[in-house]
Amino acid sequence: MDLGIGGKWALVCASSKGLGRGCAEALAGEGVNLVMNARGAEALEAAADEIRAAHGVTVVTVAGDITTEAVRARAIAAAPQIDILVTNAGGPPPGLWSDWSRGDFLAALDQNMLTPIALMQAVLPGMIDRGWGRIVNITSQSVKAPIPQLGLSNTARTGLTGFVAGTARQVAGRGVAINNLLPGIHATDRADALDAPVAEREGITLDEARARRSASIPAGRYGTIEDFGAACAFLCSERAGFIVGQNLLLDGGAVNATL
Repeated sequence: MDLGIGGKWALVCASSKGLGRGCAEALAGEGVNLVMNARGAEALEAAADEIRAAHGVTVVTVAGDITTEAVRARAIAAAPQIDILVTNAGGPPPGLWSDWSRGDFLAALDQNMLTPIALMQAVLPGMIDRGWGRIVNITSQSVKAPIPQLGLSNTARTGLTGFVAGTARQVAGRGVAINNLLPGIHATDRADALDAPVAEREGITLDEARARRSASIPAGRYGTIEDFGAACAFLCSERAGFIVGQNLLLDGGAVNATL
């Protein structure tokens, strides 16, 4: 299927590895030019070089913390225009309700709610003027089914979901589609960060912890960044213009819910 987005420009946050890299790779495979952002310059440049070589698209890198206003401005200015925005940030640390201070919550909100909102506010006027745009926010399955030890993430990402629910419907008539992708467990560094404490607590190896979690997923495995990237590319495509304000789970069936 031709997704109809060849030649467009996308800003993909946290795209040197993990789910962001999967999205960048899939978009580049459709002929989309990229602005790639991540905090680590070395890993970012390596990823950009690999994508250029594999897909022949233009890739501009902007290293730095996207939660800062200066880096957001540089990332947006790095492309002639931003047709596609993929927001993404690592999740806050796990813990108990009693572990977190006001500062912890403010940091989580800044990273996982306020920064995506600021990016959307920056690119939406141009998308509306051109009559076309796609925004995909990478959130979490915890929006649908809260994960007890991820209270910071539950809080911040649910707030972002509420903002998108209203905003997506305000701009849909101008050719702009905003949706959220809700990953379950994928084979990324984030999965390792969640599995490692389980392995230590249970006295098992990391591989055993992964196998145990995989057994709880109906698909019987962790997702891959390729799985995730393909879904992202479709939501960013010409074909997805009638999908508005939705929350798409990519979790291998782990969330046991009818709706």
